[in-house]
Amino acid sequence: MSEDAPTVKTSPFGFRDVEAKEKVNLVHGVFKSVAAKYDLMNDVMSVGVHHLWKDAACAKLNPQPGEVILDVAGGTGDIARRLAKLARAAKARRGGKSTEIRIIDYNQAMIEAGIEKGTEPEITWSVGDAMNLAIEDNSVDAYIISFGIRNVSDVQGALNEAKRVLKPGGRFFCLEFSHATTGLVESVYETYAFKVIPFMGQLVAGDRDSYQYLVESIKRFPDQETLAGMMRTAGFTRVGYTNFTGGVCALHQGWA
Repeated sequence: MSEDAPTVKTSPFGFRDVEAKEKVNLVHGVFKSVAAKYDLMNDVMSVGVHHLWKDAACAKLNPQPGEVILDVAGGTGDIARRLAKLARAAKARRGGKSTEIRIIDYNQAMIEAGIEKGTEPEITWSVGDAMNLAIEDNSVDAYIISFGIRNVSDVQGALNEAKRVLKPGGRFFCLEFSHATTGLVESVYETYAFKVIPFMGQLVAGDRDSYQYLVESIKRFPDQETLAGMMRTAGFTRVGYTNFTGGVCALHQGWA
């Protein structure tokens, strides 16, 4: 009698399903390719609106003096720089120790592109894996992942890991492209995403394929309610989300 073959874990890579380990390598290649033009393409793709989304997420996180904050999949540091500015303002008002903001990203090229733009005294940079953080249990005050969680090979695993490292009562924030809340917004956005963004990727960054993957990954990412349920499964409480731009982007939050 033959034994059943071991189950191979798969993960979505755009519209394809690939082995989870293969997705890690494929995504690494995508971001290595786009790192130099990443920030410029974000401006082009969102017509600058991503700055408003990020400002809102960081204001909601509201960094305080002495806190340790993880910016996972922190890329070129857009979120961390905003948090550093808010943290300095809070310290000026209240006094206390400086906030510590740790950028962790799987891709060295993205980190290098971020450091080239300049850093802040509150910020440290390191290469790391969202699903296996080199961080002690119950040790950080807040965790934010911005436009990164859809690129991990196991979204539930990344949420579980976030819960592990947060202190009891710690704050979790996930800013991510999501699903339009009306048919009209969905129709307009899908046309733009699939017809315009890959073209702009080729024109601006010389890389159509990477941006084709990015729009496909958005399409396959769990909708708002599904992601909220996954957060509850990870153990987060008071889970909620705020839709931006008709659900094109959403900010999820919860407490450890």
